[in-house]
Amino acid sequence: MPRRAPLPARIVWIDGRLERGEAATLSLFDRGARDGEGLLETVRVHARRPGDWERHMERLVLSAAELGFPVPAGPDTLRAALDAVLEANDLSDAVARLTVTRGVPGGRPTRTCAWVEAEPLAARLWSGARNGRASAILSKAAFEPGSLGRHKTTSRLAYSLAREEARAARADEALLVSAAGEVLEGAVSNVFAVIGGEIVTPPLARGILPGIARRRVVELCGAIGSPARERALTREELAAADEVFLTNSVQEVVPLAWLDGRKVPARAIGDRLLEAYRRGAPWGSVA
Repeated sequence: MPRRAPLPARIVWIDGRLERGEAATLSLFDRGARDGEGLLETVRVHARRPGDWERHMERLVLSAAELGFPVPAGPDTLRAALDAVLEANDLSDAVARLTVTRGVPGGRPTRTCAWVEAEPLAARLWSGARNGRASAILSKAAFEPGSLGRHKTTSRLAYSLAREEARAARADEALLVSAAGEVLEGAVSNVFAVIGGEIVTPPLARGILPGIARRRVVELCGAIGSPARERALTREELAAADEVFLTNSVQEVVPLAWLDGRKVPARAIGDRLLEAYRRGAPWGSVA
């Protein structure tokens, strides 16, 4: 008989308690486990301080309200849970995931389930983000975000399949393209391109995820005197772009060296925005 892979031994906070490894369980009847009815936030942590905490919590709370979730654990509770998880796992620089689900149906009032986990930052950084040779592919599967695309839900099969496509191609990320050839977003990132000196990014009105790092980079583009323009971006335009860079809260700003096997000509604006992003210190807003 094949041996079952061991579960991670790290300590997780679940609904007010700390559990380790196999003891960290979720009810089979929880709608998050059963039907993918959950929301998540992924937060980069530096020196035990979560970056852009208020913005992550704002997105979580707004999505929960719009999607009719029972009232989830509040930001103060989740922050205390994160502190406890970082302490229990002796982590300083980390990636934390906070998940809330619609809970087990039938009770009144229905309560959400919530859990918080964290792992070392180094385990989650793309190799290309570390060595400056980041690469991406254009996914071959046509993609449409649908009505839930602007929410960070736990129903992520389409995104996970795109990530597997990237891994098979030995790329850091897969970019998702509509049937009409419109570049929308990455499997776990937002997309920016520099075309004719203009910074372009797909519009949120298209139903893509309003990334926290994306929002910060749009602000930084204005601050450096190169405002980002939201507009439709075709795969042909992206293929011919002077620069392409990706954003997410863990990787921050990642200028691409390669896109679909083509060397991207430049990276000066992406590098400048990465420097500005780090200089802006999103950790500074957290008490």
